[in-house]
Formats: sequence, structure tokens, C-alpha cells
Amino acid sequence: MKKLKLISFGLSFLALAACSKKSDKVVVSVPLIQVGKPISNSGTLAAGTYKGTMLANETYTVGGDITINAGDTLLIQKGVTIKMTNGANFIVNGDLISLGTKDAPVTITDPSKTKQTGVSTVAADPAYVGGWGGIYCSNTSKLVVLKWTHLDFGGAALKALPFADANSLKAGAQFILYFENPTGVFIMEDSWIYGSPDDATRFYGGFFNIMRNTMEKCGGVGGDGFNAKGSAIGNMAYNLIIGGATNGTKSASDGTTAGECQFAMYNNTYINDGFRNTGVFGARSGSVEIENNSRALVYNNLIVDCDFGVRIAGGPGGAKVYLADTTLNNSSEIKKTAYGYNFYYVDNAAMANQIVPTSIAQPVVTHPQATDIPNMAAFLPGYTFGETYDGASLVGKNNPMFVNYPLPATSNFWVTQASVDGYNFRLQAGSPAAGKGTTNAALIKPITTNIPVDPNFGSSEITLPGADMGCYQLNGKGNQH
Repeated sequence: MKKLKLISFGLSFLALAACSKKSDKVVVSVPLIQVGKPISNSGTLAAGTYKGTMLANETYTVGGDITINAGDTLLIQKGVTIKMTNGANFIVNGDLISLGTKDAPVTITDPSKTKQTGVSTVAADPAYVGGWGGIYCSNTSKLVVLKWTHLDFGGAALKALPFADANSLKAGAQFILYFENPTGVFIMEDSWIYGSPDDATRFYGGFFNIMRNTMEKCGGVGGDGFNAKGSAIGNMAYNLIIGGATNGTKSASDGTTAGECQFAMYNNTYINDGFRNTGVFGARSGSVEIENNSRALVYNNLIVDCDFGVRIAGGPGGAKVYLADTTLNNSSEIKKTAYGYNFYYVDNAAMANQIVPTSIAQPVVTHPQATDIPNMAAFLPGYTFGETYDGASLVGKNNPMFVNYPLPATSNFWVTQASVDGYNFRLQAGSPAAGKGTTNAALIKPITTNIPVDPNFGSSEITLPGADMGCYQLNGKGNQH
């Protein structure tokens, strides 16, 4: 059991209650959780081992890798700003808990870099360079919780391997989040990732609840947003992913014999993803990718001006086998890969021709879905896996009616607009995406196995699928950014 200490209320609640009248309105501040001793911010934190609590609303400067030993906990209270210098990382062998709030988020950033709005290119935008390193969690890390936390300008190359690793982690890696404990828990909710040179995340094992986050400018000339591999199991839901180099969300059972990678991916919004990947066109997706013996449920997603639609990989490509697992297995967490009720809007014919991805570089086994908007099953009667087709008539159809975002978009806007800026991707009343999703638990339900629900040491909630397609719901549920 963790030894937790509550910060003093200041005035005794019992004394206050005893002298108050029934008509009095007593407002009592919620005490903050503290673990161990406070960590001082009186000077730059040098490389070394740390445990305890970074105190609310303080600013810390970090000059070298922060290491959390197995069995120890580092807790970050609300409103903390952490300025990471010298490409420093968090090396997590124990537990890391970051408890920002909507009104007082935690920020971890490289103070030498400034966010850039508008046109974004790899050559000119510091988002794709990497400033501080990342949060690298070993197979002894049991719990990582990130709530209302900004992770800005991460991805500096690892100078040395931080722990023994059986997966793909090597010196030079440029991930923001890395987690590999097959029995551990990783919670990320209501948080942000801004910028990365490569995959923003690599998850090789564990139980995950990834909900209501925003990702901007992830991946330079390649790289995915939420990239789950190994035996990782969980949810990716209600996330806004804009301007990613390749896939927004991906599952693949690479690098493990512990079991299949399985994720429920629902009610995400994907905007302008897939255009900075300089690899072979058609070898990756631009929204959702299910590959390499993994399983997924992919429903209620809103996919706008992305290079490819939901891609179920169908076979070998080069030296690697990409085949997704589409078989039925009643003993699996996800019985069978399934997808539908996804909404597509595109502004040119090349994107329209890949709403149902075709076998350009590798085989695919993606079925046209009658529940999608547009109805691709009716649009492609008699379609067989991987065929090319002419989708030009779909260009500009089914505008989702965002509150503030220019659709139809001018030429190449989807290539260079990679951040939220002042746009608002909530749906207007009357949107053709409103109320068109499914909440049928027989089709799509979140994974709850081994995912704790707790205001501090777990997920605040596991949000169920919503009826409005995408991450924003007209009833106020879903993404809160």
C-alpha cells in the first residue's frame, strides 16, 4: 500500500461544521494527495533518483534524467510546470502519477521552444525536432497515470538504453511515451501531446485507458500517434488527433509471445493525418491501422481529410507480415476484429479512393461497411478486397459541420494544418455525424479488464461509446478540450 498524506485543510472541518447553522453554505477545499516528502524546486534537479511529490503550482527545472526506482512513486500535483533541459527523460521503474486538473493542468516542456500556429512543415516547425526526451517505463513500472497533462516538444533521442529491454527500444529512440510491463497499468486522459519526431507512443504490454486526449503534429517524416504493440490491451477513445505523420491509432502484436494486442478504438476524431509519411504510399494508413496479428473494434470515428480510411492489413509486405487477426476466438478479450459506423469526409479524389484502403503496396482485407457514412457497401457493390475504385463523386460530400473549421478545405490545407490553433472541432446541431454512431454493447464496448477506476490512482471513468460520431458529443460528454 502506498503511504499517502493529505495536505492540511487549514481550518478544522469538524470545528467549522459544529458552529455552522443549517442555512450556512460551507465550502471546503478538496485536499491534494501527497506521496512521501515534497521535492524542492530551489535549484535545477540534476540527473538522479527521485520520489515524493512535486508541489502544486510550482515550477521545476530539470537538468538530467529523472529516475524513479522500482517500488517508489513520483507524484505531480496540479498546476506544476516542469522545464526539461539537456534532452532529459523520465526513467520510470516505479510509479508516476501526474494529477493536473482542467483549471490547473500539469505542463512538461522544453522551455527553449515555442508553439507555432498555421502552416506547419517538417523543415520549419520545431515540433518535429524533439526537445526534452520522453517518459520511458520499464517492465517493473506498475502504474502510470497522466491526467490533464501537457507533454510538449518531447522526442529528443535517447543517449543510452535506460533499462534492459526485450522489445525494440534502442539508444537513439525518440518516443514520448514508452511502456512495456505486461501486467502494468497505463492511464492517459484529458491530456495533450504536442509534437514528436517519431511515434508519439510505443506500448508493448499492459492495460491501457487512453481517453479524451488531443494530439497535434506527431511524427516528422513518419511515425504514429497512439501506437500499441505486443500484448497491450485497452481503449483508445474520444481522442482528437490532428496532423499526424501516419496513423492516428494503431494496433500490432509485434515483439511478444505474451498474447495479442487488442484495442477498442471508438469515438475518435482524425483530422489531416497521413501526409508526412515519406515511406511507400499504401504501406501505412492515415487514420486507423490494424495489423500484425492484432484485434480491434473500430466504431464511431470521425475521419476528415485523412490519407486513408480504416485499414485492416491483409498480408505480407517486404520482410514483415502485416496480416491482422480477423478470426473468431471466444476466449479473446476482443472476440473478432470488427468495425463500422465510421464517418468520412474528403476534399480530393486521392483521399476518396482510399476511404476503403486498396492493395497499393500490400494486401488489405477491409470490408466496405453499410453503416459508414458514406455507405461504402452500397457505393462499392460486389467489391473484393483491395480493388481500386473511383471515389471522385464522394469529394466534398457529408460535411460534418464543425463549429469552426474551413470545409471544404483549400488545396493542400490538409497537409500543412497540423494543430488545433483556434479551430473548434465540435459538431453543430444538425451535423450529419450527430446521432449516427452506435451505442450497441453487442457491437462495441470498452475493455475494462484490469483497468482501475479511481480519482487519483486509476482512470476517472471509462467513458462508454457515444451516439455522435467523433470525440465531441452534443451532450457534453467525450473530449473536454
